[in-house]
Amino acid sequence: MRMQRDVYTGRLKLNDEEHEGTLVAALNYARSLLGLQRFEEAKTLLRKSMPVARRVFGESKDLTLMIQQSYARALYMDDGATLDDLREAVNTLEETARTAQRVLGGTHPLVVEIEESLRRARAVLAISYL
Repeated sequence: MRMQRDVYTGRLKLNDEEHEGTLVAALNYARSLLGLQRFEEAKTLLRKSMPVARRVFGESKDLTLMIQQSYARALYMDDGATLDDLREAVNTLEETARTAQRVLGGTHPLVVEIEESLRRARAVLAISYL
């Protein structure tokens, strides 16, 4: 995990936050944080990266879609998630899935992965209402 953080901070210094390599490094670092259940840190990093990816690459770039998916996962995987967090995760994944299907097609592996995240987010949200 330290390596991903170092790569990310190195990319920020070498390039800037708008460089594709920096955004890839941010995504890898955030995914490492998710694996360690460090959800707040992942959310902070992804909240910062999402608007940059959208601005630089647009809504339909696979990197943008992966950042949005990871952000939603950070929201719904967190045991301390509020109902608002869970709703935001579902909404984010619904939008991301629509865009991914339109751009990549329904059988693309990223689309399948995003749809699986959406199913999980909806399940977590449904359970929270019980």
